[in-house]
Amino acid sequence: MKEFVLNNGIKMPSIGIGTFLLEPKDAENSVKVALKDGYRLIDTANAYMNERAVGRGIIASGIKREEIFVSTKLWPIEYENENAIDETLERLNLDYIDLLFLHQPAGNWKAGYKMLEKAYKEGKIKAIGISNFEGEYIEELLKMCEIVPQVIQVECHPYFPQDELRKIIDEKNIRIMSWYPLGGKGNTQKLLNEPVIKEIASVHQKTPAQIALKWHIQMGFIVIPGSKNEEHIKDNFNIFDFDLSGEKMKKIATLNEGNRFYIRDEKQLNVFALWQPTYEEK
Repeated sequence: MKEFVLNNGIKMPSIGIGTFLLEPKDAENSVKVALKDGYRLIDTANAYMNERAVGRGIIASGIKREEIFVSTKLWPIEYENENAIDETLERLNLDYIDLLFLHQPAGNWKAGYKMLEKAYKEGKIKAIGISNFEGEYIEELLKMCEIVPQVIQVECHPYFPQDELRKIIDEKNIRIMSWYPLGGKGNTQKLLNEPVIKEIASVHQKTPAQIALKWHIQMGFIVIPGSKNEEHIKDNFNIFDFDLSGEKMKKIATLNEGNRFYIRDEKQLNVFALWQPTYEEK
């Protein structure tokens, strides 16, 4: 499995299991299965309300903690809670978090970022992440931060490879982690049925999804496909026995439409700032 070296020298797996929208019982099983299949990166979030289940899945896998890279996210309501990181550690049943994100550029995100910087210095987290901080938000953050973030999690796929954002983050060596890696709800089948993707899949005797995920990694993106289907989890990881040639990468680049599918506005950010996750998972 390919690893990327982050801008602070930490190594991070290039592919992981995502747990967005997974019920706790499914998240626990997906994590356990993924780790046994060879994955070493798990992505979750306070707002997914399955962190306890992720922690149980890690224990059930039998894989040593130091071999696993765990990323999670603080929700805006927690940015001013000085106990938020300790509470996250408790839910995950971990002594440290490999990568902790601010989930949205909402609420008092500047206070939240300073909290991450403090936790980073204390060793509670090994890397700092920001999620959905694009445009003016990433520019403002880079002006005020003491520690440059290591990873930014954003919508990213062949239809929208984040060309503009990369002009800003590449010079800081901030790595992209892709959500909606296969296009997202309503667009996945569109991507997987693109003639260019299907043609390349046929040549390599791989599935269209495997081709798309390999494209992410060769673009330098960390990818976190989520699934509760054990066969899909296994197949998504089976992408390290081939490479896409420069010509094939150029063909996939022709799919770039320059437009995101998920549109966020300031009104929605205000809602995010007030919404309170609940942790009554079992």
